[in-house]
Amino acid sequence: MKAASPFSFPVSPALTTKLAKLGLTRDADLVLHLPLRWEDETHLTPIRDLLPGQTAQVQAVVTDASVAYRPRRMLTVTVEDAGGVLGIRFLNFYPSHLKLFQPGESFRFNGEVRGGFLGLEMVHPRFAKADDATPLPAQLTPVYPTTAGLGQATLRRAVERALAAPISDTLPADWLAEFGLPELEASIRLLHQPPLDCPLAELESRSHPAWQRLAFDELLAQQLSLATARRQRKSRPTLPLPPRQQLTAAFTHALPFELTAAQAHAWQEISADLAQPHPMRRLLQGDVGSGKTVVAALACLQAIENGFQAAFMAPTEILAEQHYRKLAPLLSELGVRCAWISGSQRKAERTAAWQAIAAGEADLAFGTHALFQEAGSFVRLGLAVVDEQHRFGVGQRLALMQKGIEPHQLMMSATPIPRTLAMSFFADLDVSVIDELPPGRTPIVTKLVNAARRDDVLARVREACLAGGQTYWVCPLIEESEKLQLQTAQDTYAALVEQLSELRIGLVHGRLKPNEKLAVMAAFQAHEIDLLVATTVIEVGVDVPNAALMVIEHAERMGLAQLHQLRGRVGRGSRESVCVLLYQTPVSELARARLKVIFELTDGFEIARQDLLLRGPGELLGHRQSGLPMLRFADLERDVALLEAARNLAQRCLAHHPDITARHLERWIGSRQSLSTI
Repeated sequence: MKAASPFSFPVSPALTTKLAKLGLTRDADLVLHLPLRWEDETHLTPIRDLLPGQTAQVQAVVTDASVAYRPRRMLTVTVEDAGGVLGIRFLNFYPSHLKLFQPGESFRFNGEVRGGFLGLEMVHPRFAKADDATPLPAQLTPVYPTTAGLGQATLRRAVERALAAPISDTLPADWLAEFGLPELEASIRLLHQPPLDCPLAELESRSHPAWQRLAFDELLAQQLSLATARRQRKSRPTLPLPPRQQLTAAFTHALPFELTAAQAHAWQEISADLAQPHPMRRLLQGDVGSGKTVVAALACLQAIENGFQAAFMAPTEILAEQHYRKLAPLLSELGVRCAWISGSQRKAERTAAWQAIAAGEADLAFGTHALFQEAGSFVRLGLAVVDEQHRFGVGQRLALMQKGIEPHQLMMSATPIPRTLAMSFFADLDVSVIDELPPGRTPIVTKLVNAARRDDVLARVREACLAGGQTYWVCPLIEESEKLQLQTAQDTYAALVEQLSELRIGLVHGRLKPNEKLAVMAAFQAHEIDLLVATTVIEVGVDVPNAALMVIEHAERMGLAQLHQLRGRVGRGSRESVCVLLYQTPVSELARARLKVIFELTDGFEIARQDLLLRGPGELLGHRQSGLPMLRFADLERDVALLEAARNLAQRCLAHHPDITARHLERWIGSRQSLSTI
């Protein structure tokens, strides 16, 4: 039996497959598959009026077509109209093309005009059979995002057929008037088929009211989805973990410092959340070194003093073990039994640790993704702490959730999230912010140094280490790359050993065996190494207070968040701290902008905002891992007012208009369950 088409019109199985690659699985998807750009094919330009560099459309008759072999195989076609001759070249073509371009046949060609050896020409223009009786389009021609094997003409026909049906508006007319928005159907049809008098600049900049309507609807769908996920979570039961003031009070009393006001406030919010009968999903964000780990430890202790277990997960073994080594001695004095799970452990050690966890003999388990990848189980998992949450995919976090019966979850991020991102992609979470650094943190001086002054930097490193300090020297790659001729960690290590022979120098990178990597880091922390050459494996969480100098090779190649994270490895002690950013010239405009931001700013939240402006939300969120689709039409910086309005309207819809909510989510999300799955 032939499978029914998922569309309202006949579509072949082959075309259905190609459309699915673009996420187009129903009429509504095609209707919202909007053009990348538009081309003017509404008029013809006589050949005699063509100019080099111009993009134009001509109608002409073929006078000659042949295959040439010098300098490479190509199809050359000569065409003419009443006033001139034009050359057409195809470097890639099929044998059928030669049969198509028969002398006397009339075609329209659209492309860029070039000055050729024998006169004006077009290379690989778009073309279609046409004569004087063939009407010209009345609107601008859309050019759609597509995939291999799916031509514009086929895609346009599919979109046109989907547009044949009326498009209902999910929002009432009085709401449109309230927000100053045009009708949806008029907006969509204008964007697919703009009239000739439509300002092309407004279309291309997406400032046209039609684009604003689509951006608003997209943001509203996102806010509805995330708010729905939040409501559903709050309706699910879990066991409350109220504050007992036993282990938590003993821990804060044992700390050699007072919590900052920001830490105390964040802890109060988390403690209150844990006491609720629904699962906590809270994001704890704060700048590098703001003291998030201590707050997370308090959360673990509140779970443990209620008779539950806690899991503390980090993305790298170095960071996970550092959390373990820093917290386990303090917690063991309080009678808390800690376990350590890692991929590098011997099988017997790992088995013993899992047995202790499964038997309830371990209260707190530290580890990497091994905590959820393995078959081990928790007897009573009450809280999962996920450090650097953006590095874990949704599926990975869900796997950890399945280790317990709907445990509470605390996610941490040292990459501050700009307000607009928090309002949009994290709208289903509660957010706590630690916006001050503990007292005693020394300010970090950032210096931009041309790589040509490398000898001066070496002298500074020698002086700092011989005075009793320690230094990081960070390189972006492990081994030589032909594409990116960057200084490698291995080459740098060899050169520094020779140039700074009086210093004890170590090397750590991601391809070392885990136990070797941890041994090098332990030696650096014990000051058995003066200068540590490293890749960005030391980006997150490494804490060596005596290291007050960092040199970053090829800083122009790194992103703002990474540079800020790396810089945060120094400034953790009483020594004056300096971060030297070595850059190679020439520097691209984007890299220059990044270096300017990191040189001028130390506030992680403002750096994150600038990063959003430079890169967009996709890379900041790590969307390939996040499970959250990116916005297609809205821009979080440009459309802040629309986001605020969509956020407020989403609350009204959920409270009073469930029918509108359902229709809107069906149009924008369809079979996808949610824009956020946890």
